[in-house]
Amino acid sequence: MKMTAKGVTAAFLVLWTVSGWAADDTARDGKWIPLFNGKDLDGWTPKIKGFELGDNFGNTFRVENGVLKVCYDKYTNFDGRFGHLFYKDKFSHYVLRVEYRFVGEQAPGGPGWALRNSGVMIHGQSAESMRKDQDFPVSIEVQLLGGSGQGKRATANVCSPGTHFVMDGKLVTRHCNDSTSQTFHGDEWVTVEIEVHGNGKIRHFVNGEKVFEYEQPQLDESDANARRLIVNGDKMLREGTISLQSESHPIEFRKVEILVLQE
Repeated sequence: MKMTAKGVTAAFLVLWTVSGWAADDTARDGKWIPLFNGKDLDGWTPKIKGFELGDNFGNTFRVENGVLKVCYDKYTNFDGRFGHLFYKDKFSHYVLRVEYRFVGEQAPGGPGWALRNSGVMIHGQSAESMRKDQDFPVSIEVQLLGGSGQGKRATANVCSPGTHFVMDGKLVTRHCNDSTSQTFHGDEWVTVEIEVHGNGKIRHFVNGEKVFEYEQPQLDESDANARRLIVNGDKMLREGTISLQSESHPIEFRKVEILVLQE
């Protein structure tokens, strides 16, 4: 069954009320649809920089013991091979929930900023439309960060490859923007929920606490990759792909599931 936001079966819809969605809302009791089946990468396709779509170089994305892993044990050097694992369908109005943790050591040659750094890309371009040597899909990145053992390092931040967004009535063009989350050192599992309403509100929750809110995701006309996606001058993003990132530090996902919302 194709589980896109449009045409999804009524049994999978969650009613949206004027009060909105909050951490204790009964919307959480709706039908969560697993995007990761716990067994294999069915429904997912890798796109790694420098390789053709579908080429899972170094077995970067794999499933072991019921966990979706991003691994670099077959890399001698990371060498800028940024990767993304794309789910097959596009979505518009939904809540995406992932449970993740960082493990192990960063791949040799990984950039310093990518230590304990990964992400979930939403409202993304299709994998098929990416250039072979493109680093990141044009998208909104929900940046996942792990603590370095000291100091503050928030997670569920927003980065914007080829995109901008509006927050507090102002267009935000800064590439990365910190959430208000606490820092998670070590290898504990963290739950992040991303509540998306097309071109409207987007909210990030970490372990049930709201840590970021913004709206009107849109393409950046100054970005060459984004310009290719603008049709008839319309820059606004209303739907897109979901992908999991590979940025040189091993990360594991034990849950990736979605709750489709009524538009």
